[in-house]
Amino acid sequence: MLRTWQAECATQAMEKYRSGGHHYFCQGTPGAGKTTLAAEVASRLIEAKMVDIVLCFSPSLTVADGIKKTFSHRLSRSFNGRLGCIGQSLTYQSLPFLSDEFWTELKSFRVFIVFDEIHHCCGNSISNTNAWGQQILSKIQRLATYTLAMSGTPWRTDSLPIVMAQYTNPEGELVVDYRYSLKQAIKDKVCRAPKIVLVDSKKLRLTSKHKEQQTFESINEFLKETNASYQSIIYNKKAMKHLLGLGCAKLTEIRKVSASSGGLVVAASVRHAHSIAKMLVEEYQQSVTIVTYLDDMPLAEIQRFREGITQWIISVGMVSEGTDIPRLQVCCHLSSIKTELYFRQVLGRILRVNNAPNQDAWLYTFAEPNLVAYSEEIQKDIPDSCLYSKINESLASNISTSPSSRTVTKGTMTEVDVMPNLKFGDFTSTTGRLALSEQLFDEVVLGEFRKRVISAFL
Repeated sequence: MLRTWQAECATQAMEKYRSGGHHYFCQGTPGAGKTTLAAEVASRLIEAKMVDIVLCFSPSLTVADGIKKTFSHRLSRSFNGRLGCIGQSLTYQSLPFLSDEFWTELKSFRVFIVFDEIHHCCGNSISNTNAWGQQILSKIQRLATYTLAMSGTPWRTDSLPIVMAQYTNPEGELVVDYRYSLKQAIKDKVCRAPKIVLVDSKKLRLTSKHKEQQTFESINEFLKETNASYQSIIYNKKAMKHLLGLGCAKLTEIRKVSASSGGLVVAASVRHAHSIAKMLVEEYQQSVTIVTYLDDMPLAEIQRFREGITQWIISVGMVSEGTDIPRLQVCCHLSSIKTELYFRQVLGRILRVNNAPNQDAWLYTFAEPNLVAYSEEIQKDIPDSCLYSKINESLASNISTSPSSRTVTKGTMTEVDVMPNLKFGDFTSTTGRLALSEQLFDEVVLGEFRKRVISAFL
């Protein structure tokens, strides 16, 4: 059965298509059920004999696999791209590698194309596109009969325009056909109301062979007044143990009522993930699954966790946006990525409601200045700082249109941008400081911990 907002949005989309419109943009908060909405629109278009084939593009294999299952179930047809199927679910990464024959054959059909998390694709002209946006502008925009773009976080850290999107002038606000905010979703009991716990440290000490011991009254002060990076906090064993301990205590409390509830740890690297797993098992006697972009069969591992009762899943590059695991209710954010877009997508992993008696959602992270600001802004649908702004040519020239290169500019990285043949740290803007941070790990001594809880929408 469709949720009220999904039925309403699907009806509006069909009305626009029937009245001559070709592109529809839906902003739906992470965890609200955008994939189900897209499958419903596809079903209605097929039943109305308005399209012949459906294609879906998304930012990761994990999400693409979930879309494949949802569409196949809703359309009662195979959705694997093979002979006799109704369509296919692909990743944005595959776009540059689809053959000319593929695009030529599509011209003979009426095609409905769904873009999930469209904010990964940028550009309104060839001069400012990334590799994925370029493919959409040059090959898809004129080919598709109808398109549906969806995003839970419709902005880009680099302030570039989202491909095929419209903006007000001169304000730079995104124009959407339908908006479903987190506030609405919580009111409708579609999403859980999150509680964000910001952990700080008093009397944090930094010792060095070359300087006298320094003492700081907060993580913010420590990061501001030293050349250490945030990684010196998230890799610090005492800090890790404290944050994980808070998460374990909360998960234990929830599982007393909802026995299958699980927790997510977002790690900064594969090495970091294994260190976290060791701590969870040895210090807190927890059951653990690790999924990383280096694994041979991560989708199967995620599926086992989704259907099982293992307490924690630790992710590096796999469980961020779009991954549907409703039993997740606790998250320990230990990633080195500190963009608002990524923060909100991670938070969205614990907001999906299910039938469990307890519907709490708790995210634990450190009081790093950016993360504090994002937590305080969580009640805003689109933060004021995340409007599209016109950029100069020097910034636009930093964007690569080569299919084999990164598809985002510096500073916009999310987990799904990690390529399997490169190390995780190679893409981060703090790569040059990593060696310094690792040298400081054993020299950073955290003092008394304190926490601040932000209860959103209550």
